[in-house]
Amino acid sequence: MSYEPIEEKRVYLRAEQVADEIWEIVMTWEEFARRNVGGQLVRAADSIGANIAEAGGRFHPNDVKNFLYHSRGSLRETKFFLRRALQRHLIATEVFQRLNDELENLSKELNGQIRHQKERARQQ
Repeated sequence: MSYEPIEEKRVYLRAEQVADEIWEIVMTWEEFARRNVGGQLVRAADSIGANIAEAGGRFHPNDVKNFLYHSRGSLRETKFFLRRALQRHLIATEVFQRLNDELENLSKELNGQIRHQKERARQQ
């Protein structure tokens, strides 16, 4: 298997795309919503990709797996704040559904990566 930089992996690119889209949305909100819900939403979304990147810098499968777990936790946090944004009428239902669907797909990819690392750990 050839080396593939983390910045070229699909799961990382998807995390970046979601985080950037969330940033663009939050930047249109009024200050109170941006500072409270928006700040936490952006941090959670950014943390998905940041933890994937950190996993990519690790060697041992258990280290990689732990950062992927952190990424998955950040993904769930992002979904929580997206639901808050929907409930508080900060985003449209269609925007929520599209981002939520993308996060679901990203979650499946993360779970696949975690399974792969578990298998790597068993082989060592």
